[in-house]
Amino acid sequence: MLQPKKTKYRKMMKGRMKGTETRGTKLEFGGYALQAVEPGWITSRQIEAARRAMTREIKRGGNVWIKIFPDKPITAKPAETRMGSGKGNLEYWVAVVKPNRILFELDYFDRSVAVHALELAAQKLPIKVKIVEKAKLEAEASK
Repeated sequence: MLQPKKTKYRKMMKGRMKGTETRGTKLEFGGYALQAVEPGWITSRQIEAARRAMTREIKRGGNVWIKIFPDKPITAKPAETRMGSGKGNLEYWVAVVKPNRILFELDYFDRSVAVHALELAAQKLPIKVKIVEKAKLEAEASK
């Protein structure tokens, strides 16, 4: 699973997910991609589950690029603990995702298999996503 090797601060505040993403919104490597439609946190486990679903479907052919990285630590306090006594221990890592962000890119020669692989990956994610194709984007841009 993905997580930072080293961090400057062990604990982080929650933050807000206002607005849409401005960076990481275009396809750079593959012909197909998953693009976020709503904001949310995606855990490193969910990223890994989606990656496995995709690579299993394309049978290790083609390429998969993960365009997000879980760099935000999420803490939790143990159950039945009294209030106070500081912030909880680190539990897992999340990637903060805003709308329009490209999450995964996929390059595969067969369109139907590529789209099905992305649909399988989308089922593993906690937010709504849409499948984007480079060919359709280029056709819309040329109009």
